[in-house]
Amino acid sequence: MSGFTGTLNPQQRQAATHIHGPLLILAGAGTGKTRVVTARVAFMINEGIKAEHILAVTFTNKAAAEMRERVKDMCRDGQGKKVIVGTFHAFCAKLLREFAEHVGYKKNFVIYSSAEQVSLIKRVLKGLLIKEETMDPQKALARISKAKNNGEEVGDPTMDLYAAVAEKYANEMRALNVMDFDDLLCLGVKLLEENGDVRATLHQRHRYITVDEFQDTNSLQMRLLRALVPAPYNVCVVGDDDQSIYGWRGAEITNITEFENFFPNPTVVKLEENYRSTTAILHTANSLIKNNAGRREKQLWSRNINVDPVRLVVVEDDAEEAEMIAKEIEAGFYNNKEPWESYAVLFRTNDQSRILEQAFRAKKITYRVVGARSFFDRREVKDILSYLTILHNPHDDISLLRVLNTPTRGIGGTTAELARDHSMVKQFSIWVALCDEDFLRQIPEKSRTAVRGFTELICKYASSASAQGTDLVTLTEALIKEVEYMEYLQKMAKKPEEYNAWENGISLFLTQIANFQENNRSEGLGEFIDSVTLNDEREDKDDIEKKKGVCLITLHASKGLEFPIVYLPGIEQGIVPHKRSFEEGRVDEERRLFYVGITRARQKLTLSFVRFRTKWGQKQSSLPSAFLNELDRTHMHEVDYTMHMKETPTQEENTNFFAGLKAMLVQE
Repeated sequence: MSGFTGTLNPQQRQAATHIHGPLLILAGAGTGKTRVVTARVAFMINEGIKAEHILAVTFTNKAAAEMRERVKDMCRDGQGKKVIVGTFHAFCAKLLREFAEHVGYKKNFVIYSSAEQVSLIKRVLKGLLIKEETMDPQKALARISKAKNNGEEVGDPTMDLYAAVAEKYANEMRALNVMDFDDLLCLGVKLLEENGDVRATLHQRHRYITVDEFQDTNSLQMRLLRALVPAPYNVCVVGDDDQSIYGWRGAEITNITEFENFFPNPTVVKLEENYRSTTAILHTANSLIKNNAGRREKQLWSRNINVDPVRLVVVEDDAEEAEMIAKEIEAGFYNNKEPWESYAVLFRTNDQSRILEQAFRAKKITYRVVGARSFFDRREVKDILSYLTILHNPHDDISLLRVLNTPTRGIGGTTAELARDHSMVKQFSIWVALCDEDFLRQIPEKSRTAVRGFTELICKYASSASAQGTDLVTLTEALIKEVEYMEYLQKMAKKPEEYNAWENGISLFLTQIANFQENNRSEGLGEFIDSVTLNDEREDKDDIEKKKGVCLITLHASKGLEFPIVYLPGIEQGIVPHKRSFEEGRVDEERRLFYVGITRARQKLTLSFVRFRTKWGQKQSSLPSAFLNELDRTHMHEVDYTMHMKETPTQEENTNFFAGLKAMLVQE
C-alpha cells in the first residue's frame, strides 16, 4: 500500500485504488472528497499509467487549481504536472482552439463575457425590433442559453421573435468569430459527437477521466462525457446527490441518481465518515435529507461527539433576529476570543443581508459579503484587455468600440456610428469597415487620419502579439506607453486617490500577465485572454479567504465552504423553501439547499425563524418552515428568544456584558 493511500479510511482507500471501469464515488459533505480524488490520481501514476493520459474535470477554476497543486505534491519526479486538470469550459475552449475549423470557426476566436453578450444582444435587438416592441436583453439571453444547454430549437425565426433574435445573435457571433460560454460546450459536444477522427484522437489522449462535483453536471456535459469515454469506460465521477442545488441552472440530478443508465455496471463507493461536523449537526442533517425521494441512501457520521446541541431559536421579527446574531457574535469575539472569521451567516435571499449588515455596523462588527465587483470589471483593466483582445481578433466589435477613442484620438461618436452602420450594411466587422476605402471617403479628413493612425497602431502590435515567444508584459507596457494611456487616466481622475487606484489596477494586471507566462510558457495571447474570460465567469468573484470578518453569504455560494460557527436565519415558509419552489416543483432542491447550509457548520449551528417579517415596509406574520417539522429533536435545543430577553438577566450574563463592554472600550 503506497504512503498516501495508507492514511485513508477503508472506503476512501477502496475508491482511491479502484482504477478500471466506471466508478461512482458518493462523497457526502465533509468526507474528504478532494483527498480521495488526488490520492486516486497519484495511485494511478504510481501504478504506471501515464500522467498525460489522465484528465480531471472540475466545475470551478479554484477547484482545478487546488487539485493541480495537490496532485503535483503527491507524485514523484514532477509527474503530477502532466495531468490535465481544468473546468468543462476550459477543456472545451482548448479542444475548439485545436479543431476550430471543424465547427466553422477560425482558431483565433474570442470568448465573450456576459457583459459583452449583453452588448451584442442589445445591438441585435436594435436592428430587429420595431418602435413599439421591447424585449429584455437578459431574458432573451437566458432563453437562448436554456435552448442551447437543453439541445432544443428556439423555434421558427419567420414566425417567432425570440427565434429571430436567437438566429441573428448566432449569425453575429459567427461573423465576429466569437463564442459565448454555452457555445464552448455546445460546439465541443457537436465536434466530438459528429467527428469520428477527432473523437478517436481524444480517446487516445484522455484514457482515464475523473469528473468532480458530478451532481452539478447538465445534460450537455453528460453528452460530452459519453462522447469522451469509450468502452471499457475508465471514468470516475465524484459527487453527492444530496448537494445538488443547481437545478435552476440546468444541472440534472438524474446524471448521478441514474448513473447506471449511462455507464453500465459501475462500482459504487459511499464515503460517509464526516471529518468536519459534530454528531449533533450530522444527526440533524440526516433527519432532514432522508425526506427526499429517489436519493442514494447514505448516513453521515462523525467521531466528533461535541456537547453543543443544534439551537432552534424563534424571535419576534427580522430586526430582533439580526440583533440576536450580532449580539452573540460580539459576545463570542470579546468574551471567548473567537475571531470574526469563525462566524458565518448563511441566507437564502439577498435582501436578508441588508438588516444583518445594519446590525453588524451598529456594533462595529467586521464582516465580508461574498460576491463583490470583479477585478476584471474595473475600467482600466477592461480597457487594456480590450486592446489585447483586438490584437488577437480585430473583428471583435465590442472590444474595438471600447478602445476606438480611448484614450481620445479624434475619432468621435459620429465616426464610430458611421463605421458601425457601414459594417452592418456591408455585413462585415467594424474593423473591416475602418480599413475600407469606401468608408474612409465618407468621413472628414481629420477623422480619416485618426482612423488610419488607429488601424496602423493595431496592425503594428498585432504582428508582434501573434509572433511565437513574444513577451506579453513588454508588449502591453509598450502599447500603454504609445497610446499615452496613463496620461489619459491622469486627466480623467477627479482626485489623486482615483488615479492611484487605476495605476495599481494596471500594475496588478501586468503581474497577472507575468504569472500567466511563467506558468504557461508555450502559450500566447489567445490563451491568456481565454484564461481571463474563463476565470472570471461562473464563479463567485471574491476569493473569500482574502477578506476579513464575519462571512455573510448566500446558501448557494456557501457550498464547498465550512465555518466553525454558523447561523441560518429566516427558516420560514416562502424563504426556505423559497415560495417559487412550490410553483416550479423544486421543493426537494430547497431541502437539499437547507441540508448544504446545515453541513457547513463544524462546531455550532443556530437555526432561527421570526414571527413577523417586514416586507415593503409592512410587518407581516411569518410561518416557520415545514422543513423544521422534519428535523429530529434529539440533539436540538429550542429557545424563545423574545421571552428569554424579557426575563431578568442573570449575574453571569451581567458579568459577560460588562466584560465585553470593557474589552470594546480598550480596543477603541
